[in-house]
Amino acid sequence: MLDKIAVLIPCYNEALTIEKVIRDAKAALPDATIYVYDNNSTDATAKIAGAAGAVVRNEYQQGKGNVIRRMFREIDACCYILIDGDDTYPLEQAGEMAQLVLKRHADMVVGDRLSSTYFSENKRPFHNFGNSLVRGSINRLFHSDIKDIMTGYRAFSYSFVKTFPVLSQGFEIETEMTIHAVYNHMQIENVVVDYRDRPQGSVSKLNTYSDGFKVLKMILRLFKTYKPLAFFSFIAAGLLLLAVGFFIPVLIRFLETHLVLQIPTLVVCGFVTLAAIQSFFAGLILSNMSENNRRDFEYQLQRTEDMFKSLMREEDL
Repeated sequence: MLDKIAVLIPCYNEALTIEKVIRDAKAALPDATIYVYDNNSTDATAKIAGAAGAVVRNEYQQGKGNVIRRMFREIDACCYILIDGDDTYPLEQAGEMAQLVLKRHADMVVGDRLSSTYFSENKRPFHNFGNSLVRGSINRLFHSDIKDIMTGYRAFSYSFVKTFPVLSQGFEIETEMTIHAVYNHMQIENVVVDYRDRPQGSVSKLNTYSDGFKVLKMILRLFKTYKPLAFFSFIAAGLLLLAVGFFIPVLIRFLETHLVLQIPTLVVCGFVTLAAIQSFFAGLILSNMSENNRRDFEYQLQRTEDMFKSLMREEDL
């Protein structure tokens, strides 16, 4: 069955707020089907969500990335609204975000917290710093202008959901989504949304340090995967500078004495230079492979669009 709008709420121990989130989603999107995926909660999250009228399902592999992978596999919809179950995102803009997908054919709509109330509402300063760092890093590395990289409030098209390869298991999933959309030249829209901190008694599942490190590692991994020539060129340049730095004293000594007095250093410089050349050509080869992968993705995207049109025709019948 193809839903017109599917609201996706991944949850882990959100009994305090989930009923209000579902109630707000119904008010903002009365025609939507609301799905709550419970990720091994130890409180009454699933029971409360079911009583509030949501379709409740389970994902037993722990981690937000695992939950979203399950959601994207199981649910077919013209538009998907992804939101956290902690009541930090008001749903007043959900209708606007859905219309950008349904009417303007956006592939991903980003609920931009950082341009509104996030820095004043969020009481965790390292989270503020981390969001700014991640946003700046990705926009520079991928030449993009995404306003909020790690927001949990997004809207997606059918084509994005069915062609997005979910590799992350945890909170780095938002970063992965953003880079995937940017790299594949998908249509991305930004909608400024308000943000409010968690209510008293609600505890964040995000670990500032360990999850922040995972996000940064994810950025480097995806930069290597999607832009291998740039990645390996940086490595090649670093190795070449290192080799030149050690070679210059040997050269100066040779010009002064006409003797090579540091043969081991000269040999090491030669090997480091060879490593730099090898790194550069590895980047060239991987860059060609990446271009082929992009062509394959475009073909897959076209097949997904055809499948979506077929589902639409079946629903019309």
